Amino acid sequence: MKLIVLAAGYATRLYPLTKNLPKPLLSIAGRPMLECLLAATKSIRSIDQIIVITNARFAAQFENWAANADTPFPTTILNDRTTNNDNRLGAIGDLHKCIKEHLIDDDVIVIAGDNLFTESIGDFGSFCAGKPTPCVGVYNVSSLEEAAKYGVVTIDDSARITSFEEKPKLPKSTLISVALYYYPRTTLSEIDRYLAEGNNPDQPGQLIQWLYPQTTVRTWPIPGQWLDIGSHETLAEAQKIFEAM
Repeated sequence: MKLIVLAAGYATRLYPLTKNLPKPLLSIAGRPMLECLLAATKSIRSIDQIIVITNARFAAQFENWAANADTPFPTTILNDRTTNNDNRLGAIGDLHKCIKEHLIDDDVIVIAGDNLFTESIGDFGSFCAGKPTPCVGVYNVSSLEEAAKYGVVTIDDSARITSFEEKPKLPKSTLISVALYYYPRTTLSEIDRYLAEGNNPDQPGQLIQWLYPQTTVRTWPIPGQWLDIGSHETLAEAQKIFEAM
């Protein structure tokens, strides 16, 4: 199984911190955010490679990090060759490029590089192992107002997605899809079809929104606390939480 980390964004909302440093390498409790993320994956024993996909602006910094970091699995950096927000490929475009350039014919777990988990997500690997259909991590934000900022899902008694709405004005639930995905090797070709049909290459949740009416998509509840580091406020919150851990 391959672990693909999406880290090719430019994080303009976190300027000036991210003007010359990629968001996943910002320090959280004394170490790069990306290392905090990867620490949550280390008990997924089926992973045999990490591929971090970034851009031309920050590739050298990720290469330097990978050369010295103590990562739980062998780590490769992939440069998507983009240089700014105007020519970026988008998260799904980057995932597609990674699969094609590395000739991946294996199950994959995909995580956004600006997500943090306070507890291990090792059980996600166990939950997904051998399943023939995609799986996505979900998190209960406990408030409809907060849910409206994300991709909102409803599920049935078997934890299968029954609806998915991206940033709805009137959320049907407080359960949101987070950027933690499992795609079995048999579904990787669907990413080709998704892009060939002209769908949005950016937001990774939109691939799940497109998939669930066509195939079963299962959900897995995130344990502990999940943080999406998208602002100075959430970065400060993560600092406080991880310093106390």
